[in-house]
Amino acid sequence: MSSKVVTRFAPSPTGFLHIGGARTALFCWLYARHHGGEFQLRIEDTDKERSTDVAKAAILDGLSWLGLMPDGDVVYQSEQQAHHVDVAQQLLDKGHAYYCYCSKEELAEMREKARAEKRPMRYDGTWRDRDPSEAPEGVAPVVRFRAPQEGSTTINDLVQGSVTMENDQLDDMILLRADGTPTYMLSVVVDDHDMGVTHIVRGDDHLNNAFRQYHLFTSMGWEVPEYAHIPLIHGPDGAKLSKRHGALGVDAYRDMGYLPEALKNYLVRLGWGHGDDEIFSTEQAVEWFDLDGVVKSAARFDFTKLEHINGHYMREAEDSYLTEQVIPFLVAETGVDVSEDYAAMLNQAMPGLKERAKTLVELAKSAKFLVAKRPLELDEKALKLLNSDARTLLARVVTALGGVSEWSVDSLDEALRAFGEAEQLKFGKVAQPLRAALCGQTTSPGIFDVLYVLGREESLARLADQAVQ
Repeated sequence: MSSKVVTRFAPSPTGFLHIGGARTALFCWLYARHHGGEFQLRIEDTDKERSTDVAKAAILDGLSWLGLMPDGDVVYQSEQQAHHVDVAQQLLDKGHAYYCYCSKEELAEMREKARAEKRPMRYDGTWRDRDPSEAPEGVAPVVRFRAPQEGSTTINDLVQGSVTMENDQLDDMILLRADGTPTYMLSVVVDDHDMGVTHIVRGDDHLNNAFRQYHLFTSMGWEVPEYAHIPLIHGPDGAKLSKRHGALGVDAYRDMGYLPEALKNYLVRLGWGHGDDEIFSTEQAVEWFDLDGVVKSAARFDFTKLEHINGHYMREAEDSYLTEQVIPFLVAETGVDVSEDYAAMLNQAMPGLKERAKTLVELAKSAKFLVAKRPLELDEKALKLLNSDARTLLARVVTALGGVSEWSVDSLDEALRAFGEAEQLKFGKVAQPLRAALCGQTTSPGIFDVLYVLGREESLARLADQAVQ
């Protein structure tokens, strides 16, 4: 086998990029990067009825957003079909495959017999050793693989360990359908060989397939890749992750306001660990990741932990990066076209804004006061806070702030604290109505930062809108 590690991610384009698929892609990418190898992408689009261009685009978009694009061109399985058929013919020529002329009725009878005997359905080998000259007229045959019937097969899996299956549990799977099209099992093996894949990292729901694929590799005289079957992701209740647990697609996590680097950090910790390290960079993950750190048991998805990690990444992020990331969410939240002036204001306010937010959605909600049009729409808590006494107080605050010569954080701090002392009020009693009037809500960055970012004219106008003379 090649000394260079080659991994692949091979999704079917029948829907969004599943969060479990994203983690598989991440593990493949990290393993290849850790070993200085290649990460490849194959779109398994041979199911023409279910494969869609929209789904293909969604997979590529999701991988791009996560920074997991492949080395080299994307391989589309449907474009390799002629070669898959050729390999099936080679297996026929070698005696490792045969034509099967069983009718639908005969196969249905086999299924019924298996059901009655309470065992899995396996093809009974009716045409395994019969001469094709006995074939009934007008029946288009399928091509079946001649699986070994005695002994056992052992896979030395890099995650699951040594796993053995008795060969009498393997049936003669179909390689070519009656219409001449190749099946998934054949196509996967041929493509993995052609792409030079050395390590197949995928969900442990594919473990049984490995035994069947192993014999296809050996029947062609091809080297068998190393297998690593990773545990599936379960929901918080321990059941397999499904729609009832919430978001399944990577696009949904992006829409919920998670940063790609935070989601990657969270996903790599689902089923893999490096001591007690919870938060680490992609560069550290590449340095540390190996398959011996992957556990065998299923991992449970925890939104609270994901939010915690995302909040950490937001607090650590560059202000300009967060500004760029949050603008689409701010537009969606307010309907306001965020101009360059607003973006500059947002960037200026970011140090205070990002301290409280755990997602970009939360960040947009807390930042919407920056682009709000006067008079501000007050939320329920702000309305309750701005009673008649508070509004009267605001009128006096407007007068006090109007006399501030230099509109800076320090001078605003000094003026408001002096005002509070003169009014014999604790600072909170001054700041709370100010925040409600300036932001339309009761949470915001520090009040001096809010005043400074909004500027003298806008700040005094917003306060005057809510003040009672």
